[in-house]
Amino acid sequence: MRILHAIHDFLPRHCAGSEIYAFELCRALSARHHVTVLCAGFDASQIHGAVLWRAYDGVPVVELVNNLACGSFEETYRSPLMTRRIAQVLRAVQPDVVHAHSLLNLSFDLPSLARARGIPVVATLHDYTLVCAAGGQRIHRAEAHVCRTIDVDRCARCVPESREYDQIAFARLARITRAPGVLRRAANAMARRFPGAAARARRALRTAAVPVTAADISARLDAARRVFDDIDLFVAPSASIGGEFERLGVPRSKLRVSDYGFTSLARLARRTPARPLRLGFVGTLVWHKGVHALLEAVRALPPDAYELSIVGDPNVFPDYAATLRQRADGLPVRFLGPFTRDRIADAYAQIDLLVVPSLWLENSPLVIHEAFMAGVPVLGARIGGISELVDDGHSGVLYDPDDPSALERALRALVDDPPRVARLAAGVPRVKSIEDDAAGWDAIYADLARADAPMAQAL
Repeated sequence: MRILHAIHDFLPRHCAGSEIYAFELCRALSARHHVTVLCAGFDASQIHGAVLWRAYDGVPVVELVNNLACGSFEETYRSPLMTRRIAQVLRAVQPDVVHAHSLLNLSFDLPSLARARGIPVVATLHDYTLVCAAGGQRIHRAEAHVCRTIDVDRCARCVPESREYDQIAFARLARITRAPGVLRRAANAMARRFPGAAARARRALRTAAVPVTAADISARLDAARRVFDDIDLFVAPSASIGGEFERLGVPRSKLRVSDYGFTSLARLARRTPARPLRLGFVGTLVWHKGVHALLEAVRALPPDAYELSIVGDPNVFPDYAATLRQRADGLPVRFLGPFTRDRIADAYAQIDLLVVPSLWLENSPLVIHEAFMAGVPVLGARIGGISELVDDGHSGVLYDPDDPSALERALRALVDDPPRVARLAAGVPRVKSIEDDAAGWDAIYADLARADAPMAQAL
């Protein structure tokens, strides 16, 4: 079969959970099918709307340059130019099935374009980008609010404060300079060295961006519901995100719950947990992942009781990474930077306990599966799909993220009792392989291609 996978961005420039999963799945499927990835990319050195054909580790990739040169808020999710480019890609690739991982920075019109050509569409629900215009985490950072319900008035305040809106403002500024690449490098350097000044500069830039009203947010939600109609099947990696989308309007008959599959990690030699206990955070250094909350929690612990290693690329959100370094000053904390995929097992070999202090409604975090494959137990926030993965008291410990002192108490209990961490490590579960996952997708694609969509499992 010819299968087109659509995602908001892709490797090697972007290396977060959904991108890694999409790549591993595409590579596994490529043994039996012709697989192509369609993605978007923000690149001020390229012409807005350019189509770049490349390959990543043998997987063909079509990248649409979307510099968010938007004349209206609607163009952020339904750009006429991106829609035309996607139609061209569909004609060129002629897929039998479209697998949408994210429509962010592509176009909400992609499913209807495929449907008009008689191509079935299946979607993996990685996050909430279909219904959250501020990055898809349903977090209002400025007000430290988890959006358990969608309030369009709050969204209208939140979206102009988002990183996506920064890019819209930057695109407008870049159009009047001859050296946008230099401008972006200077902005990143400023964010690393002077995070406060960088934040003030971004606020000034936002005044040049497109306006957003509650009515605009409502129109975007209406467009998302039309996407619900045009997609044949939604696969939710966790019951948590599946249930959220059912409440948002996806018919239960179109929902199936099936967790991700993963490429195995080597279980490297591990030490018996002891004081100081080796704590670790692995992931994107971004506010909604809660690294700042972890630093505040460990500050209350005896400094000889733990060591904290933070694995993540500081250049993705340089201003946030700079504030983390300031908060960590004087603590036994190491910033290890990013690890390549072929060395990620080395990162887990350096920690006794993974901490997942997320603030948003997590789906099914890649890092928890990686930790389990490496034999590392998890201390995680009881939010979203985290509680579906971590068996409290058996493979890890859960804490209440709404209690300001809960993370500190949970950490203190574990650093004071390293043998308990060893017992938790013995209880980590088996993780589904990417080969088993790909076999399941084979069946889904075949059924969709026969216009015989599979029955959804009960949530």
